[in-house]
Amino acid sequence: METVLIVEDDAAMLRGLKDNFAYAGYHVLTAADGETGLETALEAAPDLIVLDIMLPKVNGYEICRLLRAEKLEMPIIMLTAKGEESDIVLGLNLGADDYVTKPFSIKELLARSNAFLRRKKNEQAARAIHTFGDFSLDTQACQLCRGEQAVKLSPKEYKMLDYFLSHPGRALTRDTLLNAVWGYANFVTPRSVDRCVTTLRNKIETDPQNPQFIHTIREVGYKFDVPE
Repeated sequence: METVLIVEDDAAMLRGLKDNFAYAGYHVLTAADGETGLETALEAAPDLIVLDIMLPKVNGYEICRLLRAEKLEMPIIMLTAKGEESDIVLGLNLGADDYVTKPFSIKELLARSNAFLRRKKNEQAARAIHTFGDFSLDTQACQLCRGEQAVKLSPKEYKMLDYFLSHPGRALTRDTLLNAVWGYANFVTPRSVDRCVTTLRNKIETDPQNPQFIHTIREVGYKFDVPE
């Protein structure tokens, strides 16, 4: 039984989320404020965290930042009453994996949670070779192949594709990709990410204008989907 921690200060919503996750077969931990939520996350290391942003004592952004600083990599889905892209981007840059804007469908939240936990299991069992569509990326040989034919990638394209495949289904901001591919010390802009995505799409997408794998998230960044 997988454990989910729900951190939400609205008592009615917390109760509803707890009941629905328990009914879906999860072991559920709850916290009604940020301080308790952070302590529970550090002590229990749950498989998944559903985290409200606006919390008393410690807000969701700070919880996210502190958990990632402690190298805890469980998926975090943020709940927000705000539709502002800046709030969403801030949460993703601090280490959240996805977000749901209130009011939301509990079925959608459960589906996203199940998907993240499936991917987590797959990542833990993953070998050195990532496969998607007709392609395979050998991370030991640093080589991408389509069937038996090698596909030439630049070093930045390789690093970006490897990062995408290591974080499937996750909404990744441009800043996250900049840091992962170019590093903190390089003077580059988010446009570098867009250009690299464009050249990468031209090499792996059948129709780059209607991508199957690398999807744009408006005002946020990109997400790599591997069709099931």
